[in-house]
Amino acid sequence: MKKSALIPYFFVVMLSVSCAQSIDKRINLPEKDLFTLEPVVEKIQNPWGMAFLPDGGILVTEKSGKLLLFQAGKTTEIQNLPEIYVKGQGGLMDVELHPNYKENGWIYLSFASNKGEGTGGNTAIMRAKLNGNRLVNNQLLYKGTPNTTKGQHFGSRLEFDNEGNLYFSIGDRANRDVNPQDVTRDGGKIYRIKDDGRIPSDNPFVNQKGAKTAIFSYGHRNPQGLAKHPGTGKIWEHEHGPRGGDEINIIQKGKNYGWPVITYGINYSGTKITDETSKPGMEQPLHQWTPSIAPCGMTFVTSKRYPEWKNNLLVGSLVFQYLERLVIENNKVVYREKLLENAGRLRNVKQAPDGYIYVGIEGKGIFRLEPKKKA
Repeated sequence: MKKSALIPYFFVVMLSVSCAQSIDKRINLPEKDLFTLEPVVEKIQNPWGMAFLPDGGILVTEKSGKLLLFQAGKTTEIQNLPEIYVKGQGGLMDVELHPNYKENGWIYLSFASNKGEGTGGNTAIMRAKLNGNRLVNNQLLYKGTPNTTKGQHFGSRLEFDNEGNLYFSIGDRANRDVNPQDVTRDGGKIYRIKDDGRIPSDNPFVNQKGAKTAIFSYGHRNPQGLAKHPGTGKIWEHEHGPRGGDEINIIQKGKNYGWPVITYGINYSGTKITDETSKPGMEQPLHQWTPSIAPCGMTFVTSKRYPEWKNNLLVGSLVFQYLERLVIENNKVVYREKLLENAGRLRNVKQAPDGYIYVGIEGKGIFRLEPKKKA
């Protein structure tokens, strides 16, 4: 491992602040004084995903297997979900609306499922429509195989690109030595499918014998953040490393992101995984966190409600229990800031259509970052 990977976290933060001061003084404002944290949906144990309906309602996934609709001060549990396999990190995970939801009404869910080959479960992707308090027209679009009883690394986030393709992630399912580097196997991948589950003809492995044709990139560990860049339209991803080596990547067609052949992390026991942090033919992360922050959820800020944060990236930290703001210039992180320190395990963060930033905090619920009015 590179010596730089062992730099204490506080030193990295202070170094980032120093760099930022020479770039843009605006980002040195006392951000904690710029907003309050307002409760929106309370008493949710694990608010994994959230999606914002055109009528102002919010769909929230509870990892234990519940899909909740918060609307006009009332919370309704949505019925007719598929069977959810709840074990370890698996359960009901992300939720996303079709880009043309107003016209077609499609809602997309990622969840752990025990259907198919083998005992245990693996990550599945489905779509459905909402009719009152029920899902209807349920359609399974993709199911990772084989099932396993291991409870780690299901992924899983959902994100549409500008062409209407759906990207989703499946973690390596705790089988790092087999799944991530083998495109004939699910796990440790970012996938791209059409909105109805069909495989795009230009996916990178459609003509490779035995390959999983939905794969778009490989060599990932456990991606729990996907976001579309507001300028380029490219899909950005972050993933959990082991002990150190959490990553931010820009996802490119057919590229290998290295896990576990290259990594900045080590085993949880303190032993080495590999001596390699780079290798020809494998992508370097745009940014890596060591120590690990356990990133979960991410969003780009484009709203005028937070003018000082324009085009910044927000990422939730599970292990250190804060929201991280990253200033990025020329695909390099030039400044990092902790927000909402000690608020709890930040499971998700999204910018809603109303321009507000919403965060999901485990054991607490959904909160809105309410900008303070200037005096």
